[in-house]
Amino acid sequence: MTKADIVEITYDKAGLSKKDVAEVVDLLFETIKGALEQSEKVKVSGFGNFTVREKRARRGRNPQTGEEITICERKVLTFKASQILKKQINTTS
Repeated sequence: MTKADIVEITYDKAGLSKKDVAEVVDLLFETIKGALEQSEKVKVSGFGNFTVREKRARRGRNPQTGEEITICERKVLTFKASQILKKQINTTS
């Protein structure tokens, strides 16, 4: 599913103009991205939690050459689905 699909489905159900729906969807995603950039936790009730974690630097190997390298510290985005979403996915067949 793409952002355009989300706009189309919301347009069909909301009764608003497609332009207004697209603006709302864009605003929603920009708000979520902004919060995650600030390392805030984003909790969508009934859907799940998005969090940003810090990973420390570590040693690794280049699989092609076997050369040892240092993998830089970085931030990673994690998502944990809510129990409601997990249950809904597992009961739908």
